[in-house]
Amino acid sequence: MAISAVVPELIGAGHEVVGLARSDASAAALTRAGAQACRGTIDDLDTLRSAAAASDGVIHLAFKHDIAFTGDFRGAAEADRRAVETFGEVLAGSDRPFVLASGLLGLTPGRVATERDGRDSGSGAAHGDGPAARQATALRTLDLAAHGVRSSVLRLPPTVYGEGDHGFMAALVGIARDRGVSGYVGDGSNRWPGVHRLDAAHLFRLTLEKAPAGSVLHAVTDEGVPIRAVAEVIGRHLGLPAVSIPREEAGEHFSWLGGMIGADAPASSALTSELLGWRPVQPGLLDDLGKGHYFRAG
Repeated sequence: MAISAVVPELIGAGHEVVGLARSDASAAALTRAGAQACRGTIDDLDTLRSAAAASDGVIHLAFKHDIAFTGDFRGAAEADRRAVETFGEVLAGSDRPFVLASGLLGLTPGRVATERDGRDSGSGAAHGDGPAARQATALRTLDLAAHGVRSSVLRLPPTVYGEGDHGFMAALVGIARDRGVSGYVGDGSNRWPGVHRLDAAHLFRLTLEKAPAGSVLHAVTDEGVPIRAVAEVIGRHLGLPAVSIPREEAGEHFSWLGGMIGADAPASSALTSELLGWRPVQPGLLDDLGKGHYFRAG
């Protein structure tokens, strides 16, 4: 998302962008998008420090998403914390913006989450050490507002969808192909919020440019889409039945998604729209799935 959506959004609005690149391929992609590449990783704190010092603002999108294979969520969250603290040290007293990408899943299970939720240390820790650690990092980011940083937290839903997405929706399509059925947990009535990647990129820019210090924003277009409805669209496109997977078998069927796919996590973005004037214009999740781009490659 960072290269293919946020970077063009920023450049199109007249910003000059320097992006962190872990590989030659990432550096080339940044260059093609019109940005300058800075080679390094989230663990290279000196690189992060010097890049932030030379910038007018920072958007922190990086996270060690290979946790799906390593299982080291705690280590990934610790790396994220160290990066945020490094950025905070550099930006302190400058009133420059710092935007942290965070998550919505698990924030208020079973009820609609708003931007007012999860702003204290006792909330948002329903799903274990990893998400709780990320929530703590988000709170550290908000605390930077008291140290002269125009900090904000932009929470993303689990489904940041659209052409070019390789996240949860693409994973569900791949699992359905592998298993021969398009699955959902239980009766599939649990809801996930969603946002189109281009609408999310636009909100990142608005947050960087306009959000007051200490803001929490929600990038949500669809407040809550039943996972059964998602499974049914996937099944239609793949010619597979949509079937219920018992909760106790979710880990085996959905692999690394098993612990999340049954969560009920609706969320609202009404306060974000009121604060920043953000108006999503892209298709909703089910309409976007219906366009077929997730199903073109075998």
